[in-house]
Amino acid sequence: MSIPRNITVERSNTILMDQQPFELVERKGIGHPDTICDSIMEAVCIDLCREYLDRFGHICHHNIDKGLLVAGRSLPKTGGGMILEPMKLIFGDRATYTCNGQLVPVGEIAETAAKRWIRKNLRFVDPDQHLIFQNEIKPGSPELTDAFARKVIGANDTSVGVGYAPFSETERIVLAAERFLNSPALKERFPEAGEDVKIMGCRNGRNLQLTVAVAFVDRFIPNANHYFERKAALHQELLTFVENQNCNFDSVAIDINNLDDPSRGEKGVYFTVLGTSAEGGDGGQVGRGNRVNGLIAFNRNQTMEAAAGKNPVNHVGKIYNVLSHELAHRIHREIEGVVSVTVFLCSQIGKPVDRPLMASTHLLTSPGSDFGLQQREAAAIIEEELAGISQLCDRLARGNYPIC
Repeated sequence: MSIPRNITVERSNTILMDQQPFELVERKGIGHPDTICDSIMEAVCIDLCREYLDRFGHICHHNIDKGLLVAGRSLPKTGGGMILEPMKLIFGDRATYTCNGQLVPVGEIAETAAKRWIRKNLRFVDPDQHLIFQNEIKPGSPELTDAFARKVIGANDTSVGVGYAPFSETERIVLAAERFLNSPALKERFPEAGEDVKIMGCRNGRNLQLTVAVAFVDRFIPNANHYFERKAALHQELLTFVENQNCNFDSVAIDINNLDDPSRGEKGVYFTVLGTSAEGGDGGQVGRGNRVNGLIAFNRNQTMEAAAGKNPVNHVGKIYNVLSHELAHRIHREIEGVVSVTVFLCSQIGKPVDRPLMASTHLLTSPGSDFGLQQREAAAIIEEELAGISQLCDRLARGNYPIC
């Protein structure tokens, strides 16, 4: 069926994700270099939105979705190592520096937002000591900047957003496991567990394998034996947590820091000084991390758009990806008999954001349910959400949606 906004609702012939033979799901935790990049550039975007609104009453053109975290150099060792060379964070892409004759201190806003995020989320990173900041944010092109001065602000790109609901058991466990490992309660019991956590969930049939990387903080580890004792204790904590999540797996296996080699002593363990591999082992880049729902789900339809840092006014690479997931979850939650949902939103550059080129929804429904009714109800939800898309954009500008 279709209605004026070119909304289509079709029956899906796919198999429910939990019933498919295998599944691969990844989550990069808050201290992973890619997640650091995404999170900081999004924080900069939110602060710029606030600054533009306070000064001018509207959000000016900006996209802070290009960023690079250059790894530093460190010398971890039992009892506490040292940082040899600081990390470097490069802010990139475009922003409005002047409006109505007023100068906007974009570089200062970016650095302040980054330092605040680091202090809040990375316990052992001192942004004044451990990072160098480099501002490469330039003024926007005339055409893109002018788009914000028009009566109707059109989409800044031709792009596709994809969302789905509900999460599979594997997706739910991978997300919950990383949040557990980075929870304040866990850090109290295991202060040596750094924020750089990465989890790959591999489900084969009903057997789940979690491969986990946790950057241990060297100052809490007096020797290699103590490291392996604490790793074993952390393994048991995580296994107990997963087994208490009421999932229908036949077995759950967990491996932590698989590259460890006990025969090599402290050289054969995953040590860091600050709790993130960005201090010396791995750089980060915007867009290489989690999708807007917090996961990298390889069996799902997904977009390669980097949502972090994109403006919330007309950049569909952010708006449509968040909206598609919101739509999918609402349709699944509110319509009886809908087992799973996938939503595709395609924009056309220059056209109003509330009028996508296509809004296509695929429903997997329970046997005997009224598909005609489900079609109408799903289309009505999409129509309602698109009509109110400005409210979604306002919430994005305030940072109400975590996007990594």
